[in-house]
Amino acid sequence: MQEDIVKTTCPRDCYDACGLAVYKEDGVITKVLGDPEHAISRGKLCGKCAIAYNGAWRDPALRLTSPLRRVGAKGTATFAEICWDEALAEIAERFRGVIDAGEAAKILHTHYTGTVGLIAGSFPLRLFNRMGATEVDPDTVCNKAGHVALELTFGNSLEGFDPRTAKDARTILIWGANPSHSAPHQDVVFVRRAAEAGAQIIVVDPIGHDTALAADMHLKLRPGTDAALAFAFLNVMREKGLVDQAFLDEHVLGADELDAAIDSMTLARAAELCGLSADLIETAATAYATGPSLLWLGQGVQRQRQGGNVFRALAALVAFSGNVGKPGAGFLYINGTSGRGIDMSLITMPELAQEGTRSMSHMDLAAALEDPRRSKALVNWNNNPAASSPEQGRLRKALEREDLFHVAVDLFHTDTTAYADIVLPAASFLEFNDLVLPYFDLTFSAQVKTCEPPGQALPNQEIFHRLARAMGYNDPGLFDSEAELIDRLLKQTPYEGNFADLAKVGTTTLFAEPQLQFADLKFATPSGRIEIASDRAVELGLPRAPTPHADERTKPGQLRIISPASPWQMNSSYGNDQVIQRRLGPATVTLHPDDAVAGGFAEGDSVVLVNEAGRLKLAVTISKTAQPGVGIIYKGRWPSASASDANVNVLVAGRKSDMAESTTVHSTVVRLERAATPAQP
Repeated sequence: MQEDIVKTTCPRDCYDACGLAVYKEDGVITKVLGDPEHAISRGKLCGKCAIAYNGAWRDPALRLTSPLRRVGAKGTATFAEICWDEALAEIAERFRGVIDAGEAAKILHTHYTGTVGLIAGSFPLRLFNRMGATEVDPDTVCNKAGHVALELTFGNSLEGFDPRTAKDARTILIWGANPSHSAPHQDVVFVRRAAEAGAQIIVVDPIGHDTALAADMHLKLRPGTDAALAFAFLNVMREKGLVDQAFLDEHVLGADELDAAIDSMTLARAAELCGLSADLIETAATAYATGPSLLWLGQGVQRQRQGGNVFRALAALVAFSGNVGKPGAGFLYINGTSGRGIDMSLITMPELAQEGTRSMSHMDLAAALEDPRRSKALVNWNNNPAASSPEQGRLRKALEREDLFHVAVDLFHTDTTAYADIVLPAASFLEFNDLVLPYFDLTFSAQVKTCEPPGQALPNQEIFHRLARAMGYNDPGLFDSEAELIDRLLKQTPYEGNFADLAKVGTTTLFAEPQLQFADLKFATPSGRIEIASDRAVELGLPRAPTPHADERTKPGQLRIISPASPWQMNSSYGNDQVIQRRLGPATVTLHPDDAVAGGFAEGDSVVLVNEAGRLKLAVTISKTAQPGVGIIYKGRWPSASASDANVNVLVAGRKSDMAESTTVHSTVVRLERAATPAQP
């Protein structure tokens, strides 16, 4: 018996991008562990990946192994196996009919980060560009408002601090991120190591998660008051003489336009609005402004109605303190590919796009799908919108349309594939080569094929090669091979080896020394400076500068719902793993003890959450992790694995944020009704 170990990389939507060690005996995978030589995973996987990669993801009974055609009613997941030629011919015929009728834009495609592998995550866009299909903008269901706000202010939302510069930071401010659930390895390697080295850790978050509880300071603000708190920080900076005036004068445009708003947000006013002590606000603001400081901008904080304004206000903290362009300073939202030399247009080929090719917001998806005048066909790939998109009830009803031709590409049967006319079986990350660029560390990783896909499953790139051929297209770019793409991508980076070299080490550091964010203090804005006040914002119908907005408090009898990441799921990934389902336990809403007493609820009671979007029956759990007036429902459960046949997204309306038509999931408000019978898992 021969045991081999193959290094590869986890391509989940996660800050960690862990190195994996795949153990094989006589060519068969026996276990998937953390790579002991990887700087982040250090031989250990997070709980969810350790379970899923040794469970559902290697369970042949759960994997899709053949193309399928629907033979029953939509939503019943009733299919018959067909061959690839038959599936592709039917898809091509249906798509050609729509395109030839001049309605290509009514073919919608929706995708997201089921994999963040560069090729499998983006190559299919080439075909959709060529077809002239409408993309459902993936970031609008997640982080688009924050991107637009940072682009307005700095000219770039995808250049963040190099985490290695934490060695020079005196303070790390984590605003609206939960590393303990969403980046469990960075919670140790980045956050705790920085604390051990002497950095103060400050967390601003309405939830008392593990990272917050371990911090030196936790500002457990009332949801929707982030901008007000940011302006209170600015007030403290100015009152204490901590504003870097020289930096403002040379590198910032419009700082003086915030003067009146800063004056208005006194410590006393901010304390009352945010539900915090004035002393705590002052101490935290002083620590950050004294610096050098790093600001970790979580994606969750901008998932609210004024999410763009919040990010513009947080950007002002960087500008007024001068915490950028020097060791130990900077901010991070996402580290994109360009900082490592990768131009994503090499993969997506936007030049293939047809005239009139457009995109739309996820907030409009349900409305578009229920209207035959707006949609004729749908393709979903790398996502499970019936579980993860807003207006869940309305969306699932729209997916029942018999005249909507629906193609789903997935590894598994999901809540969404249940409605599809054709289901195409995709390969998992263990079954093909790709490249992974973490969006936290500035490293570069190989995703290495460790086994063959089950049955007739294929990598995304090969599925779309075949579909392009069936459609009758002959554009060479639609048929670039996986190996060709990897080679061309490698040549864009500073890495001097080939894919085989990278596969041997798994992950490599591209830069010997920590990189400085905006080292030359040049910004890709019209003025070349940090634009606190922006003419482009005005053109978008926004205020010229950020405001100290605070949401109104919820009314008596109402609860504001926050739906953060679960420690056991990666968005909706792993929702079909039976061990994960047991770890999740019953579907619950976490109430603060004060709300439980006021509503007469005890631990385990059933409650129905109700608003204009829908109804959701859950069990009550009581904890000070929540705060008065706020309920916590962890996201990601599959409706089909829940007694209510729904998850938190059944309560999420399609309301759009102030910027980029993005999600407002954390602005969801409900009322509570007592259920007649106990909630079930």
